[in-house]
Amino acid sequence: MEYRRLGKAGLKISELSFGSWITFGSQLDVNNVKKCMRAAYDRGVNFFDNAEVYANGVSETIMGEAIKEYRREELVVSTKIFWGGKGPNQEGLSRKHLIEGTRNSLKRLQLDYVDLIYCHRPDPETPVEETVLAMDYIVRSGYALYWGTSEWPWDRIEEAYILAHDYHCIPPSMEQPQYNMLVRERVEKEYLPLYGRYGLGTTTWSPLASGLLTGKYNDGIPEGSRLATVDWLRDVMKRDGMLGEETIDKIRKLSKIAGDLDCTLAQLALAWCLKNPHVSSVITGASSAEQVKENMKAAEVKTRLDKQVMNAIETTLKNKPA
Repeated sequence: MEYRRLGKAGLKISELSFGSWITFGSQLDVNNVKKCMRAAYDRGVNFFDNAEVYANGVSETIMGEAIKEYRREELVVSTKIFWGGKGPNQEGLSRKHLIEGTRNSLKRLQLDYVDLIYCHRPDPETPVEETVLAMDYIVRSGYALYWGTSEWPWDRIEEAYILAHDYHCIPPSMEQPQYNMLVRERVEKEYLPLYGRYGLGTTTWSPLASGLLTGKYNDGIPEGSRLATVDWLRDVMKRDGMLGEETIDKIRKLSKIAGDLDCTLAQLALAWCLKNPHVSSVITGASSAEQVKENMKAAEVKTRLDKQVMNAIETTLKNKPA
């Protein structure tokens, strides 16, 4: 396992990490979460990702129980704040919700601090200035060590950097965007000026495009699968055209490339994300310890992706941002 710096920050996180989205609390109970986290940790993972909204807080509670088995300094733990409840001040990036949401997350995680904390989405109703000042307070108060954003547009991130500089605040260190073989524009093009200008790090999510890049949807949506049970996710992917025949045809061709490399399609997709030098860590998910073990093999598969293989992948995808 390679450990990469979080952008220009001194913190080092495992190139493959483990997240709790969708699985913790719905598919995995505490015992199975412990097994999955142990499988990841034993293979070099030190970064574990969460959010206040995952399973309405249950995900953080379960992870809080699981991480008791580790020395705190061995782990990099994150959470994300935006959706904390249904009240008028229980969501968004106001100073009130950011501080209260952070304290509530720490209670559920049973931690004094998280290493990374993210503003989970941009908030059009809150000035970026208010958010930057609140995040500066959260870090200076010791509730978190680094702060960042998730799925923010590039210009809003730059505004946060400029405001942080002007107000002598701690600036963001990282962004958590979606990134995979089918979704590339933001990481590879939109954020490109931010990497060199500000040293932005990235912890990317959905490397398997919600399971599409495992090949399990090549012949339709199987009963009991994620897209069969999570209606909103299926609707979003249909809206974005990701379930069309053109995409499935690409995935079938990618499966052949994976076969030639003697790896699974999922391992190929994860390894491909790791080849991007601007990716600090790829957040993986799993519903079993065995799946975790298989995903972690992508760190070795990465070494097999030479120029010839990468060109074959690009020829198949035909979606590299201009």
